[in-house]
Amino acid sequence: MAFQVDGKLHKVFETEQKSEKFRAREFVIEIVDGNYPQMIKFQLTQDKCDLIDDHNEADDITVHFNLRGREWNDRYFTNLDAWKIEAVGAAQPARSAKAPAAAAAKAPEADYPELTATREDFSDDIPF
Repeated sequence: MAFQVDGKLHKVFETEQKSEKFRAREFVIEIVDGNYPQMIKFQLTQDKCDLIDDHNEADDITVHFNLRGREWNDRYFTNLDAWKIEAVGAAQPARSAKAPAAAAAKAPEADYPELTATREDFSDDIPF
């Protein structure tokens, strides 16, 4: 399940080598929900551990994450596995007003003149 949330980067922890082949890093964002701030901890794993390096504490960020859960010895665990982190507002790049006009100016038929048909190419007979 993929989700995303905006918040202020509150704390970044060091990368931990959990085993020979597995490493993880945690970070916390602050989300204001009503009158009370919520501190939400996320996890980065393997090659994603460095994603948080481009951001500083107190930066407003958007975190894209998966909700993960598992059972072990009759205990249940939930992880928020982050897979993408962006500065707030970077998720929607600004578009130039000229871009659609420029695309419309070049008709697709110009690339494929053999597909351009004229009225004389068709008869009024219905083929069925």
